[in-house]
Amino acid sequence: MPLFDAYLMVDWSSETKPKTGKDSIWLALAERTPAGLRLHALENPATRAEARERLADMLDGLIRRRRRVLVGFDFPFGYSSGTASALGLKGAPWRATWSALSQAVEDRPDNANNRFEAADVLNRRMGFREGPFWGHPVGRSYANLEMTRPVYDGGLDEKRVCETVISGPQSIWKLAGVGSVGGQVLTGLPVVHALRRDARLKSHARVWPFETGLKPMTSGALKQHPVVLAEIYPSLVSPRSASGQVKDTLQVQAIAAFMAKADENRTLGRMFAGMKGLSGDQKRRIEREEAWILGVTEPDTRAGKIDIDVDAAFPGHGLAYLNDGPAIYAESRRLIEAKTDLSRLTDDERALAVRLIHTCGMTDIADDLEVSGGAVARGREALIAGAPILCDVEMVAKGIIKRRLPASNAIVAKVASKAAVARAARHHTTRSSAAVDLWGDAMEGAVVAVGNAPTALFRVLEIVAAGGPRPALVIGMPVGFVGAAESKRALAKSGLDFVTVHGRRGGSAMAAAGVNALMGGI
Repeated sequence: MPLFDAYLMVDWSSETKPKTGKDSIWLALAERTPAGLRLHALENPATRAEARERLADMLDGLIRRRRRVLVGFDFPFGYSSGTASALGLKGAPWRATWSALSQAVEDRPDNANNRFEAADVLNRRMGFREGPFWGHPVGRSYANLEMTRPVYDGGLDEKRVCETVISGPQSIWKLAGVGSVGGQVLTGLPVVHALRRDARLKSHARVWPFETGLKPMTSGALKQHPVVLAEIYPSLVSPRSASGQVKDTLQVQAIAAFMAKADENRTLGRMFAGMKGLSGDQKRRIEREEAWILGVTEPDTRAGKIDIDVDAAFPGHGLAYLNDGPAIYAESRRLIEAKTDLSRLTDDERALAVRLIHTCGMTDIADDLEVSGGAVARGREALIAGAPILCDVEMVAKGIIKRRLPASNAIVAKVASKAAVARAARHHTTRSSAAVDLWGDAMEGAVVAVGNAPTALFRVLEIVAAGGPRPALVIGMPVGFVGAAESKRALAKSGLDFVTVHGRRGGSAMAAAGVNALMGGI
């Protein structure tokens, strides 16, 4: 069995303005499904703030679905050994450095950031006039930051151990110009630090190799901490595609496909051990401060050596969408709960609200939702006791999930019957209203679901007011501009147990969803 269920790969950017397309942030989520590996997200957030929020949301959703996730970021997770000491930091070097960068770097929601000013301060803290950080835009001047590579002899290596065995990577200290990896580190590590500390994620996530050790990954280790954050180098792979997508988006797809294939072939787990032949001192440096690039397993690793056919790995030329039913519902529920204030509702009412919102796609209906005290429980009790479900139209009846009914409850809709048509003609009323009269004594203790006709809801209230049969619960969701809002207000004042969404909104799907919500606790 593969170690991971999902592979979330991130191509970072230190842009100072919101940007999409080439040379911006790209996120690719590949996930295993019963039908094979699928690209479930391919996104291009315009800012780091947007990317951080999206990553946290995606990981939260994956965790809730009990998925094991490898998260790869394309920037170094650490600096050369000795950096934390030079900065005067205490504690675990990697953690102290991440915390220090998070405090030093100010990154606004519009991508404006102070990375050059922060590097100037960091150089000064380390006591050096020049280096180790270098590079800034033309026209700026800093006391402790040179525009070009300085002659520097401060005891910190230009490269980490991993960068001495791989071709391609730029200097971790370089902040400006082509391949300014240093800028990505300064703006990226605070984001990874924030994700690691996020309340929704922190008990599930671990950072490789700092918290896991430089050793093979096992399924046992992932049981307790199913999310692993790791450093990647997308240029290890060479993507091929006829789709015309920009290089950045192809690379995140390609590296996700590469990791998934290695996992399928049972080689990914061994990659977490790094490279054979590392000395004890090198391993200590890597595990405490420097980190390692996942996928670099041998000396003289060359960039672009591994060819990946993106079109074959993800058919559809980058068309990404979630296509697993339970996963779609779980993610929908998570988003609804995250974006909607449901604090005023009881647990039963909250579950009802989530289902209604999921049905119509409008989170603000929660503001118009009114449920009489205990109504959901009483409706559920009625169904368990075998009560029928009386519907104003066939569309409501069709939307009820029959297999989940607790007592094979009868679902009744008489609007299309000849008797309803004849009665409507005789009494000069609507067929929906006439159909209510045909329910007769069946309305006593029943669950009534009105999703179309205000006249049907008004007729139910008239019968009850006249001393007729009294339903156990009325789900009143008539929709429209004439009578809908008025009939719902009348329902709320009727003394019946009820569920309604005030105003013009409603419909058959929402009424059926209300009935289905009753079965959630059965």
